[in-house]
Amino acid sequence: MPRFEPFAGIRYATDDLAAVTAPPYDVINASERAELVAQHPHNVVLIDMPTDPEDSSGLDVYDGAAALFAQWRAEGVLSSDTPSLYPYRMSFTDEAGTRRQTLGVLGALGIDAEARADVLPHEHTTPKAHSDRLQLLRSTHANTSAIWGLSLTSGLTGLIDLDAAEPLGRWDDPDGVTHELWRLDSPAALKAVTDAVDSAPLVIADGHHRYSTCQTYLGEDGAAPGAGASLFLVVELDHDQLTVQPIHRLISGLPPEVDLAGALAVDFEVGELEPLPGPDVVARLVAEGALALLSPDGMRLLRPVTGAGDDDVEPLDSVRVADSVLGLTDLDLRYQHGVEHTVEAVTSGRAQAAILLRPVSVEQIRATAAARGLMPPKSTFFWPKPRTGTVFRSMD
Repeated sequence: MPRFEPFAGIRYATDDLAAVTAPPYDVINASERAELVAQHPHNVVLIDMPTDPEDSSGLDVYDGAAALFAQWRAEGVLSSDTPSLYPYRMSFTDEAGTRRQTLGVLGALGIDAEARADVLPHEHTTPKAHSDRLQLLRSTHANTSAIWGLSLTSGLTGLIDLDAAEPLGRWDDPDGVTHELWRLDSPAALKAVTDAVDSAPLVIADGHHRYSTCQTYLGEDGAAPGAGASLFLVVELDHDQLTVQPIHRLISGLPPEVDLAGALAVDFEVGELEPLPGPDVVARLVAEGALALLSPDGMRLLRPVTGAGDDDVEPLDSVRVADSVLGLTDLDLRYQHGVEHTVEAVTSGRAQAAILLRPVSVEQIRATAAARGLMPPKSTFFWPKPRTGTVFRSMD
């Protein structure tokens, strides 16, 4: 089972966490990074993202990040705690006007062979260079951002005792999400959480590449003493704690003679042509049990011909689409988050067509984990995204 432990967190001495934290490194472009650097001289991107995404300079930037991390610690920009866990909550209002939240806890999760036996990936990953994160680990000997894990322990949320925790900061991000951070060091409260996380498998929600990079680093000669664990944000796999958005499919490379709607008709009932949709169409797809095919001419609903399997869990939309287009040669399938961006891709000609998917349900995630299975790449988009820079973990 997983091994989840308190750790001596390193964190900003300031309570102005809005100015020094940042979105995850892999969603920031060069201009956004520059804005964050201009926002505050100690913004976390200077360490976690030591070079612009478009910069191909040498590896010395990682040594520079390590030197800056050490300098900030020496100057008191960053301070160290006694071993603790760090409750972390993100709150927002969804499109329906409902107030929602995600409450989890930051801690050190074991990644050695014994501890990771029940730490499960939940989807196949797309090819991606690991060298950037690996060089950062080698230089800083620190986890600068958290991997997001989903615990299968029922009732974990209720064990995170905020009344026993020290508030560390509350701030809003540009997307309207309120972030809150606490420090928890009560022995009884720590034991309740760690025992609960240790009692059931954990599914990686976001950060598959960073997880495999940490494993690579652990196996290297000269790895830091604390490389057998990594910084994780652990959240209960529960409806009330998770907001999962779909990642849609863009289609290009179709020869003129291929009738995409006709090819999809083998696995779907293809509806009549409608106008291209607005951003609220996903709620309609969920309500009507349908996907949608977009073309420059408009939208057609796609109603699956087959229903739930023996376990009463409906097959994933990403699986249905992958199976349905399997026989189409020269097909270029890409991934796009957000209905508006997907529609724009079709109307601008960046894609010939697109298929809108429904969000993956908690039941589907749980069923996949129970079967030790993997979803197709880019099946889930967990939102909101935790901010980087709330807490660092040294491996020395």
